[in-house]
Amino acid sequence: MSVDRESLRDNARYLRNVRPVDPEEVYEYLPDQPHPAVVRRALREEAFDLGLRERDDGTFVPVTEEPVPAPGWEPTAFPEQYDRAVESALIEAFGREWYDGDSGHQLRERIRELKENYYRGQAVSYDEEAALAYAVYHGADFYAATGYCLDPLARRGLLDRRLRVLDVGAGTGGPALAIHDYLPDDAVVDYHAVEPSANADVFETVVAETGRNFRTTVHRTTAEALDPAEVGGVDLLVFGNVLSELDAPAATVQRYCETLTDDGTCLLLAPADLETATNLRSVERSVVDGSEFDVYAPTLRLWPDASPSDDGWSFDERTSVTPPATQEQLAGAARPDEFPDREDFDAEQFRNGSVRFAYALLRRDGERRLPVRASPDRHARLAEAETHVTNRVNCLVVKLSRNLADGGNPVYRVGDGSQTVDHYAVSTRESVLNEELRTAPYGTVLSVENVLVLWNDDEEAYNLVCDAETVVDSLG
Repeated sequence: MSVDRESLRDNARYLRNVRPVDPEEVYEYLPDQPHPAVVRRALREEAFDLGLRERDDGTFVPVTEEPVPAPGWEPTAFPEQYDRAVESALIEAFGREWYDGDSGHQLRERIRELKENYYRGQAVSYDEEAALAYAVYHGADFYAATGYCLDPLARRGLLDRRLRVLDVGAGTGGPALAIHDYLPDDAVVDYHAVEPSANADVFETVVAETGRNFRTTVHRTTAEALDPAEVGGVDLLVFGNVLSELDAPAATVQRYCETLTDDGTCLLLAPADLETATNLRSVERSVVDGSEFDVYAPTLRLWPDASPSDDGWSFDERTSVTPPATQEQLAGAARPDEFPDREDFDAEQFRNGSVRFAYALLRRDGERRLPVRASPDRHARLAEAETHVTNRVNCLVVKLSRNLADGGNPVYRVGDGSQTVDHYAVSTRESVLNEELRTAPYGTVLSVENVLVLWNDDEEAYNLVCDAETVVDSLG
């Protein structure tokens, strides 16, 4: 039996202001009085647009307008229920001994291929084996990274409890699961996943573990073929680990950004490897340059009339996660004779607990993680560093790396959005006046006073030498 949707919406809009919307009551007010179970199913389909969430008792109440608070995201492991869902897909495909014999060897071989292709910036195709290998190897770290990317938004109150998400290249569900777990239980999400490959099968398996107010639609087509306008206004647009797979990544991102609401955000996310991370930064710059969009985080453009043109290899690194049980099983079954071409065989190549990722948050409403700008009266542009070599200057920069030095003086990548070559802040003598260069997290804006500018021939980069005379302060 069908439901008169217009009548259903009218009744729900009225009742929501009076009491919980109960299908056991609403059906009586509808033409033909459809069964309450049919009404409940229809309400679930209309809930997002009506601003309603379903409670455990089966009634529907309004979604609070309070923004999502930062939850203190710092996962130490991939949640067990999601890893069990991945395992069920592995067992269905290969049997209970999926990690051993021919199937185990093939999965490990696919992991090696995936890593090699990403390292070289080559395209990757996903059949069933590759999809499951990806889920085992990258499920945990990608899940953790996605949540960290939401923190800069939540800390400014820019994530709503009612979100329409469009995930382009949704893969095996890492971002979807992270967004589900990051949001509070009273959030309502209309999640659209674009995934043409066998990854979509794994995606549907794992997202079945999410809550009743996290409703997903899988579009089994390519990003190029889908018209994003069909989805409606998007609050959060995600391109996770897919930019290197697209034929024209910048043009595709620009086209999808047209669907963002006025206060919506586009998240670009990629592995920290040189090829994938610099490709992300190139896409970020192409989308922002000359457009209404600006970088919200982390690579803030501190000079409003400038844009960067260095190589842009910048990435964050967070607390490692414990490899999930499926990953341990697959790595534990590896044997050196599987790969006779590798004299330096190490089963650790199949374990992946590190959380290292490049990301960008783009918005069109002028919001930035920190609304600070450099001033020509107070700060030197990094683009003009050549004119300041051997001199001391004041500058405003963003910290864009952890310590990159392997022993010796700590070294940190920095930028102000005007740089044309790499710039590094080198701490030659830490003091209470400049210790925030070391302690400030990735993406922090730093005021650096009285820093010595030098040219580094070996790196073909500028060093900003922070010594006992340099003062470093974190802003915001």
